[in-house]
Parts: sequence; C-alpha cells; structure tokens
Amino acid sequence: MIRLGSLAGYPFEGPRALAGWTAPAAPAVYAIFSRNDIEGKPQDYSVIYVGHAEDLSQEGFPFRHPRSAAWIARAGTKFNLHVAWFEIPGGTKSHREIMSQELMAIYNPSCNEIKYDKTWKDEWIGEYSTPITDMLTTDRDPNNSN
Repeated sequence: MIRLGSLAGYPFEGPRALAGWTAPAAPAVYAIFSRNDIEGKPQDYSVIYVGHAEDLSQEGFPFRHPRSAAWIARAGTKFNLHVAWFEIPGGTKSHREIMSQELMAIYNPSCNEIKYDKTWKDEWIGEYSTPITDMLTTDRDPNNSN
C-alpha cells in the first residue's frame, strides 16, 4: 500500500511493477510511477501519470495505453514503471475525476497532457482570517486574549 493525495489520505494498492500487472475489472483512480534511483534509493518513486477508469482492465495496461510510450521514455525502460490504484468505495465517475485532478495538481505528473494548478485564489473562496487560519506561534501571552 502507498498513500497519495492531500495529507497522503488515499490508500492506493501497490505500487506493483507495471510489466506483467493484470489490471482488475473495476472502476478506480490509478497512478503510474517511475523509480528515481533504482540502486541507491529503490523505495523512492515519482508520480509520472495519473488517470481514472470505469474499468481498469479496459485501459490498455500494461503497454497499450495511449500514454505508455511517454511513460517508458520518462522512466528509461518499461521495467522501471510501477502502478498503484484506488477503488473508491461507493465512488462515481465524478469522484474519480475530482480525485485525479487533485492528484495531478499535487504531483504535477510529467506524462499528463492536462495540468492543474495546486493553489487556491482568494476570489474562488474569499479571503478571510480566523484564529484557526492564523500562523501558529508560541510567543503569545497566555493572559492576553487578543
């Protein structure tokens, strides 16, 4: 299991080697990874592609996917590619789309053609300040309520 997303909140299955992986016939969000340093740090991965599907078994895995050539070029070899997937309990297509967009904004995968901005703009949600959104400091006077 690998955790991805905001505050690493989504428990994805994997990562598994993409070569030889048989995708389940299930709706899911998936991420394609490459290892950064196979010899020195084999546990370090980079997210290079994020997608979602109604049926993973119909996505063309492992190497008939429309973006698989870009994955191989980025990873250097098809044997350096890994996959992780998350079947959203009770999730619909819109849930998978939103999660995919969030992951693309966080990880900025190089093989995705569409990019998403990971910053919020004040005009989207309005600017506000509360004690909860203030910076945490330890130099406040406990006797002063301001």
